[in-house]
Amino acid sequence: MSEVKNPLEGITKESTAKLIEETLEMYPEKAKKKRAPHMSENDHEDSGCAIRSNKKTVPGVMSARGCAYAGAKGVVWGPIRDMVHVSHGPVGCGFYSWGTRRNLTSGTVGVDNFSGMMFTSDFQEKDIVYGGDPKLEKLLNEAKELFPLAKGMSVLSECPVGLIGDDINAVAKKMENELGKLVVPCNCEGFRGVSQSLGHHISNDTIRDHIIGTTEYAEEPGPYDIALIGDYNIGGDIWAAVNVLEEIGLNVKAQWTGDGQIEHIAATHQVKLNLIHCYRSMNYMCKVMEEKYGIPWLEFNFFGPTKIEESLRAIGECFDDKIKANVEKVIAKYKPKMQAIIDEYKPRLEGKTAIVFVGGLRPRHTIGAYEDLGMKIIASGYEFAHSDDYDRTYPEMDKGTLVFDDASEIELEKWVEHFKPDLVASGIKEKYVFQKAGIPFRQMHSWDYSGPYHAYDGFEIFARDIDMAINSPTWGLVKSPF
Repeated sequence: MSEVKNPLEGITKESTAKLIEETLEMYPEKAKKKRAPHMSENDHEDSGCAIRSNKKTVPGVMSARGCAYAGAKGVVWGPIRDMVHVSHGPVGCGFYSWGTRRNLTSGTVGVDNFSGMMFTSDFQEKDIVYGGDPKLEKLLNEAKELFPLAKGMSVLSECPVGLIGDDINAVAKKMENELGKLVVPCNCEGFRGVSQSLGHHISNDTIRDHIIGTTEYAEEPGPYDIALIGDYNIGGDIWAAVNVLEEIGLNVKAQWTGDGQIEHIAATHQVKLNLIHCYRSMNYMCKVMEEKYGIPWLEFNFFGPTKIEESLRAIGECFDDKIKANVEKVIAKYKPKMQAIIDEYKPRLEGKTAIVFVGGLRPRHTIGAYEDLGMKIIASGYEFAHSDDYDRTYPEMDKGTLVFDDASEIELEKWVEHFKPDLVASGIKEKYVFQKAGIPFRQMHSWDYSGPYHAYDGFEIFARDIDMAINSPTWGLVKSPF
């Protein structure tokens, strides 16, 4: 076998700085000045890259971001399976809420599972003029009548609701008393904030104010009770994670919010440890529970065997010798299987490069999984990260690689043309642009109709899908413009 070429050869701080300069030259002076702080060459030894994040997108620049409503409905509230989630506003945004992210759930749809259903108040012109509160009251009454087994209802406001001044909080309080059922208002109008990140925060606040501590588990609390926070069960990820956590002897009492149940979430204040997967969307609640109930929390990463082992050992350190011993047993059990997967796919993927641009977690969490397969991430960025996300990213990236925030389509095309990566791992908005250019692509928001990618169950599927994307013979039939 020929020697594998170093995929980072030629990538230095100087070369990446020059690329950034060339990228910025595409913009008018005002836009150039605004975009400059959002991209940098990586050097975590030099106090990080100081990327500016969580700022407004430059007007006129194509962004891959979503809005606060999308963050609330699509990420936090929507995956809770046993509640009716009402999109209050025009049908366009309401249609977004119809099962878009592959948040897999248990139960029977329409009976005790409502995540994949669309509930919208379908605002019309008269509702804008006269207000939508009466329509919302009628809708909530109908929802209780049609779906009596629903444990409650959330009301997620779209832009017009905030613009006309409807009071969904008063309606929710009134209807909760009349219906005798939980009704949670979430003021997540899309115009709030700069991205979907604020929608996460607003939703966390509503869970804090209306849910946490309102009930307790039927069983007596135990020393190994934990909650899994910030996993939305994309393609079955949360089920794969629960399998491993329970195998080491822990008791997963609540899942936030993939395949979630509202009463389990409400009793989370009784657990001994919160394990957070998506830091960006749920760290607020972990900090609230730490301050109010004294529950420690730990960020973990189950993408790829290297990070799985690191995370399992870190989790074990939070418990007694029994759990620590179980962790080593589980690691030893799966090591041969993981090595067999690496032996199969690494010869086909070693030396390959990838550019990653996703939401608020995977641009750093998935790096280890690619590296387990011999690949290198040469550029990575987030759609809606904050500065602490980048602080966690710099050490995961190699020196001189490109780190960026809220990239535009033209920037991505420029960087792909420059780096000529073997894979682009991004979202649905970018997928067809790069596939049509003859560049292998994986949709890493929802695993491109595959999954799980998480934990030991998911690594084999991840390795297969990455190999299938990069090494498919079909790419020989598509001519790249580069």
